[in-house]
Amino acid sequence: QVQLVESGGGLVQAGGSLRLSCAASGRTFSAYAMGWFRQAPGKEREFVAVINYSGGTTDYADSVKGRFTISRDNARNTVYLQMNSLIPEDTAVYVCAQARRPYVSSTLIRGESAYWGQGTQVTVSS
Repeated sequence: QVQLVESGGGLVQAGGSLRLSCAASGRTFSAYAMGWFRQAPGKEREFVAVINYSGGTTDYADSVKGRFTISRDNARNTVYLQMNSLIPEDTAVYVCAQARRPYVSSTLIRGESAYWGQGTQVTVSS
């Protein structure tokens, strides 16, 4: 079975940066698209970023474009989310996701047909 373990969350002041990591195991990591989602209290789960199986294609939510960068290291079975210029509205539980089917990312962008991690809390203070 798939296991996804996030790390790197914490408390940061507005304007600061955090780097989240997600370590994956259970399947051939390089064959699957990876993504990050977030959920704030009282809000629905929100797509943040996705990267295809090879790392050659990325996509971001409009709210984080220019501030967040998703990347992956297939040799380490790890996906990252570099978060810069953080604002209080970024406060949420950030969850790592892996597509269930290989070599596709379109469904993952919608939060469908995915494996999910436990999440890591990111809190941005003003």
